[in-house]
Amino acid sequence: MGHREDLLEGAKRCLLEKGYARTTARDIVAASGANLASIGYHYGSKDALMRRAVIASSEEWGAGMGEVPAAVDGAADPLERFAAVWDQVLGRIGSEREFIAAQVEVLGLLPRDAGLREAIGEVLPEGGEGLVAIFEGVPDTEVDAESARVVGSFYQALLTGLMVQSLIRPEALPSGRDLAEALRRVTAGEVLGPEGEK
Repeated sequence: MGHREDLLEGAKRCLLEKGYARTTARDIVAASGANLASIGYHYGSKDALMRRAVIASSEEWGAGMGEVPAAVDGAADPLERFAAVWDQVLGRIGSEREFIAAQVEVLGLLPRDAGLREAIGEVLPEGGEGLVAIFEGVPDTEVDAESARVVGSFYQALLTGLMVQSLIRPEALPSGRDLAEALRRVTAGEVLGPEGEK
């Protein structure tokens, strides 16, 4: 690898180990084996490099989710598939706490960091497209822009909320079946149970 790639790998390691806000340029240099001047040369600034590390880490995590459908292809019923895919995603959330913590930290920084907000905003539509593809078991190329916008945003909202919950009360996370049952109740008008039972 060259200095550019080494720096990115070092920044991704720092993101997981130290977090976004606490990572310094010297931390990245120590993790990458590159020199301090190379950050400016290749990325312009430490902040630009860290933004790229957030995006690259998220893309890698998302690519790993692309492997999920193989485990659930037999689920023909849409709610069964929804539950099975969420169970796979929840398993990853539970096993990759450093990544989840880094993502949640970044979410908290967005209101005060225009550069970070812009960088994430640029790739957000791709994330929605990828989630729709995973849940539908189709290639990204088969997902139209409107489905990515509407349904992808729904999946992103669930995913973000579950990430936050996993850091607060991991033992209380819903299962994929719980999420499917919630969706069924909401769409059937049975949030409080059949015919509003209490």
